[in-house]
Amino acid sequence: MVSPTRRVGVVLFQLGGPDTLDAIEPFLFNLFCDPDIIDFPFARLGRKPLAKLISSTRAKKVQHHYSVIGGGSPIRRFTEQQARALQLKLTESGLDARCFVAMRYWHPFTTEAIEHLRAAKCDEVVLLPLYPQYSSTTTGSSLNEWRRRFPDDIPVHCVDPFYENELYLEAVVEKLEEALARFPDPQRADIVFSAHSVPVSVIEQGDPYQRQIEETVERIMQRGGWRNRYRLCYQSKVGASKWLQPSLRRTLIDLRDQHVREVCVVPISFVSDHVETLGEIDHEAREQARKLGIERFEMSSGLNDAPTFIAALAELVIAALDVDRAHVPDVNYLVAAD
Repeated sequence: MVSPTRRVGVVLFQLGGPDTLDAIEPFLFNLFCDPDIIDFPFARLGRKPLAKLISSTRAKKVQHHYSVIGGGSPIRRFTEQQARALQLKLTESGLDARCFVAMRYWHPFTTEAIEHLRAAKCDEVVLLPLYPQYSSTTTGSSLNEWRRRFPDDIPVHCVDPFYENELYLEAVVEKLEEALARFPDPQRADIVFSAHSVPVSVIEQGDPYQRQIEETVERIMQRGGWRNRYRLCYQSKVGASKWLQPSLRRTLIDLRDQHVREVCVVPISFVSDHVETLGEIDHEAREQARKLGIERFEMSSGLNDAPTFIAALAELVIAALDVDRAHVPDVNYLVAAD
């Protein structure tokens, strides 16, 4: 175990989100300029014009999502709350720890987190991607950006995908129990797990995301011990290419056709509330369910800074420090030509 006299910097990775309505388009431009998101022959020449086109078009479509949740994404606020709670938890465990937030597509960017890390004079670093399941489009992209920006010669450890971690699973179960308790008869509600979708082409290239999402759902249902019917769907598709299905919208229609009247949606690939939970699920999907005649619609809240989830993150950081390696393993990187 690392000596408590050595200062450990913990970097929490997230995708980020626009903090104002005016920031939506530049945020989306950064997203679609990412070579881990948009990659095709001669991408170096065409990526920026394509990103400009997609972001300007997409911004108009998603603006209402941000409008209904207060005019901007709360993901920075929730992630910074997670960082503060984790730092306190690690300090209580005897570590001299400093936690920093690195967003991939909006402030605070990875470069900003690195500046804070250096100012804190940390002796070693733990990278903590806040994506329970691995995908090249999330964890891979964040770690690729880190390697491009951080050449410093200090020990760096990386937390692996944590969808199997017992405390993480328990945190999800606790949130789901809270949501089910809002139903008159919790056992009658159909449980719908909703994960962020990714292009099928990503999965066909060997990305483990879909398999890990499916395993997460099975582990949560086993741990919760519920007898409710349940299913998995995906949300947030962008563009015309084939993405993982079925969609949340299609799933709600199917439930209506099966005469289901009570639905509990669980955001399963997210660890904090943001536009995809508060806007797409708790507003748009809720309104769709109402129009379809679904009488009761509930969503389990994000893990945010729930004590069990923070305990899970602390456990993961300490375990990463115990691993006898001082580098980020190359297997975590799927570097696209830029």
